[in-house]
Amino acid sequence: MIVITGASSGLGAALTQLYAAEDYTLLITGRSEQKLADVMTNLTQLEQANVITHAADLCVAEDVSGLFSCLTAPPSSVIHCAGSGYFGPIEQQSPQAINQLINNNLTASILLLRELVSRYREHKVTVIVVMSTAAQAGKANESTYCAVKWAVKGLIESLRLELKHSPMKLIAVYPGGMATDFWPTSGKDINTSGFMTATEAATMLKQALIATENGYVSDITINRG
Repeated sequence: MIVITGASSGLGAALTQLYAAEDYTLLITGRSEQKLADVMTNLTQLEQANVITHAADLCVAEDVSGLFSCLTAPPSSVIHCAGSGYFGPIEQQSPQAINQLINNNLTASILLLRELVSRYREHKVTVIVVMSTAAQAGKANESTYCAVKWAVKGLIESLRLELKHSPMKLIAVYPGGMATDFWPTSGKDINTSGFMTATEAATMLKQALIATENGYVSDITINRG
């Protein structure tokens, strides 16, 4: 079983299509039941039979707990794609939007990882956390976005130390620009014609996640050409 968060659009939806096409059993989640249903319509009937949808708000601890209570066994992998963007000069950013940015990116990641470690610390579960290249370098007019992504990176690196002798593995993913609905909802007017598609990024990520018995790739940066 692979769990994919943020599966209602963008990278999460693209990963759902790729894994479903190879007959993986999936649990996909997002806030909107309708958007998850829309993702399902892009799958064949045979693929749909292996995919479970579960709407959840990852900013709510009870929703996170309820998501994993649906499972009868530990998942093999959890791919955390959920998040949002918000950009602009800091003096023009609204406090409400900043709080929403923090919740969608940082609070959700903390609650998700808290639940996963609590349940599966002693299990061989691979947790993939998708961030952004904004977690690697500061960018003008992306100050608060970089701040939350850097915070998630710090969360992952600290938890790796806590899980040093655990079979659970944490993989950090830093994708560059993708041409998805992320940009229109972020408030940043940008030409995405030269950006990766979500399917391109998903294909590269899926290939990079292949592990061996005694090794795995711990950090993945996916740059656009």
